[in-house]
Amino acid sequence: MRSARVATGALMASSLAAATLFLAAPANAATVNYVALGDSYSAGVGTGNYVGSSGSCDRSYDSYPYLWAARHASGFTDAACSGATSSDVLNSQVSALSSSTTEVSITIGGNDAGFANTMETCVLQGTDECLGAVSSAESFAKNSLPGRLAQTYAAIHAKAPNAHVVVLDYPHLYQVPGSCVFGISDTSRSAIDGAADILDGVISKAAANAGFKFADVRAAFDAGHEICGGSTQWLHSTTLPVNESYHPTASGQEFGYLPQFAANA
Repeated sequence: MRSARVATGALMASSLAAATLFLAAPANAATVNYVALGDSYSAGVGTGNYVGSSGSCDRSYDSYPYLWAARHASGFTDAACSGATSSDVLNSQVSALSSSTTEVSITIGGNDAGFANTMETCVLQGTDECLGAVSSAESFAKNSLPGRLAQTYAAIHAKAPNAHVVVLDYPHLYQVPGSCVFGISDTSRSAIDGAADILDGVISKAAANAGFKFADVRAAFDAGHEICGGSTQWLHSTTLPVNESYHPTASGQEFGYLPQFAANA
């Protein structure tokens, strides 16, 4: 469900500069001008292999946007940034779009709903505190996020009126019950997964209202690849560096996100 760093902290606007690449694409991709927007789930936090020039945005060559662009796009601009909210997309990312943009992807909404603080509460405090934090995040997702997403999606359409836009969501983090012996309770894990469903439902509806495609990654991760899913999990649990916690691994990007984006692009 996440697009944020577990450690709290403010984004530095100076780190939101987009990276533009021109790729050697096949002939049938000659007209594909692709722009990736969004948060850490699109930037590729958790995969390593980071683009040195991306700074604290932590864009990765192993993110689904880079993987897809290498195969399909002749022009690629990566504006996704770790920790981004919908306001960051409006203020710092949509400027990467233009009338010549033909393909756009985005994950956004998890940071707006305060997922970083929610996960921090769940990990460091007890079940009751976790359930309270999850409830607050769900309330925001239901009541405040729809308007923010509508504004963001409208801005994307205005800046890139000819683009095909794919909105991706967030996976369930936990397999419940699963193989984890330590950590937060199954009650907390189930509540976090339930919050992902609420968040993804809001995102799906907003995407439909905007006329955008919606790509749901939950089924791919639910096939034994969540945290507590054993040796084939595609998501980091609490880890170092801490900002990679609760993000997809390189396998999660390649086998979870990439196929869903490719199927809807």
